Amino acid sequence: MIDRYLLRYFLAVIDSGTFTAAAAQVNVSQPTLSAGIAKLEREAGAKLFRRNSQRVELTEAGARFAVHARRIEREFNLAQASIDGVASGGTLRLGVLNTIASAELAAFAALAARAAPELAVELVEGNAAALSQHLSRGRIDLALTATQGEPGAEMEPLRSEAFVLALTASHPLAGEAAVPGEALAGETMIVRRNCEALSETSRYFTRRGIRPFFALRTTNDDRALEMVAAGLGATVIPQSHRHPGVASPALLGFGAARTLALAWGDDTAAIREAAAPLTDALRTQFGG
Repeated sequence: MIDRYLLRYFLAVIDSGTFTAAAAQVNVSQPTLSAGIAKLEREAGAKLFRRNSQRVELTEAGARFAVHARRIEREFNLAQASIDGVASGGTLRLGVLNTIASAELAAFAALAARAAPELAVELVEGNAAALSQHLSRGRIDLALTATQGEPGAEMEPLRSEAFVLALTASHPLAGEAAVPGEALAGETMIVRRNCEALSETSRYFTRRGIRPFFALRTTNDDRALEMVAAGLGATVIPQSHRHPGVASPALLGFGAARTLALAWGDDTAAIREAAAPLTDALRTQFGG
C-alpha cells in the first residue's frame, strides 16, 4: 500500500516544478523528498519523472498515475472535512482562462466566497490548451475555458461573445458604433499574445493591406487596456472587457467570437457534486 505522504510529495513536485520548491511546499528537506519519490517509484514499478537541470517533467507513467493521485488526495480531503463536520469543505482547483476579464473574475470570486465560504478554491490560470492538459492530468478539477468551435461533450456552454476593437476614448473613431478595418490604416496596434482570435485578427488586417506598427506585445490584458487608455495604440479584445477611458466599437466584417464554457475532467460525478456551489456561481457570473 502506498503511503499518503508519498502522494503528497509526488503532487508537490508536479505543482511546483522542482524538487527544491516541492520540499519547501511540504516542509521537508530536499533529500527527504527525493528519497520519498524514489521509494514511490520503486513501489509503482516505474519512473514517474524525467529530471533536467531546470525542471522535472512527468513520464507517461507519471501522467497516468497523477490522475489517480489527485483523485485519492481529493477524496481524502473530502472525507476529512466530513469527519470535521464541514459537509462541503475541502479544496477545489478551478482552471481559469487567462483572457477572462479581471473585474468579472473578481466578481465571481466574491460570489463564490458568499455561496460556499467553507470551500477553499485554488485558481489555476492558463490558455485553453493548458487547461485541457491540466484536466486530463488531474491538476485541476474543472475549468472555465473557451472554444471557438462547438463545445465538447464534457463542456457546458455558458455564453458567447464577440471580439471588438479597443480604442482610447479620445480617438476620433471612439464614438462610432462600428469601425471598418480600412479606417485603421496607419494606426499603432497592441498585440494581446494570449488572444484566442489572434490568427483571425492578423488575417483580417492583412487582407485589407494593413500592416500596423506594434507598440506592445503582451500577455497581460490589463496592461494592454491601460496602454490603450493612455493612447499607445488600439487592440482587439473580447467584448466583456471594460476599462475606464477605453471605447469598444465593433470591427466591421470581423466575425470571430468565443464561447465561454465549463469543462470537466474524467471524475465528473464526484466533482460536480462537490463543486455545485462553485458551478452555480460560475453560471450566474458568466452565463448568457
